[in-house]
Amino acid sequence: MSLVALFINLIDRSFGLYFWLSRKFARGSLFIAGAKLNITGVENIEKGKVYVYVSNHSSMFDIPVIMGTVPNKASIVFKKELSRIPVFGWQLVTGPYIMIDRTHPEKAMRSIEKGKKMMEEKRISVILFAEGTRSKTDEVQPFKRGAFYLASKVKFPIIPVSISGASSLLPKGSLALQKGTINIHFGEAIDTSHLHSKKDEIELMEIVRNTVIKNMVKK
Repeated sequence: MSLVALFINLIDRSFGLYFWLSRKFARGSLFIAGAKLNITGVENIEKGKVYVYVSNHSSMFDIPVIMGTVPNKASIVFKKELSRIPVFGWQLVTGPYIMIDRTHPEKAMRSIEKGKKMMEEKRISVILFAEGTRSKTDEVQPFKRGAFYLASKVKFPIIPVSISGASSLLPKGSLALQKGTINIHFGEAIDTSHLHSKKDEIELMEIVRNTVIKNMVKK
């Protein structure tokens, strides 16, 4: 599918076909793994509208879960190291995704500017895992400021995304798949037009984190 995606990226720069394929890939991966989805809160998303989706992150399953359930075009931010994977990494680089170099803060900031331009010009939402890395438990780690810096730049609403149950199916550091149900909830959109300072971003960061935690399905 990466080969198909790479070819599609070269002929369709609107990325409509790419997003269709990525949803099929995501849903197919979950089906093969025996993962069931319980999706709530989709009514909080307006189709065709641009958002910054901010999600918790505890499992590799989180990526196909959110890619397979977001109803509008949505890009992801991926670490530079993935671009070195033959074929798979190439389609990420040529696709509508944002590559970030976590070892160079200045380059990371330029990536955020690229994300801003893509959102404004191509009307593509962005999915961000605000913890920065996967949690080893279901406990939500402190959020990093990058997602909220981007939100302050673009002024598009934030959708808090709560994913629970994924770590039970595929914990960080494990390759042993377990069947089960993953819950994903899309919270109500949060306005970002008031963001003007670092203080505003930090305050909103805590509000979004608390909302993500509140909407998670407890065991």
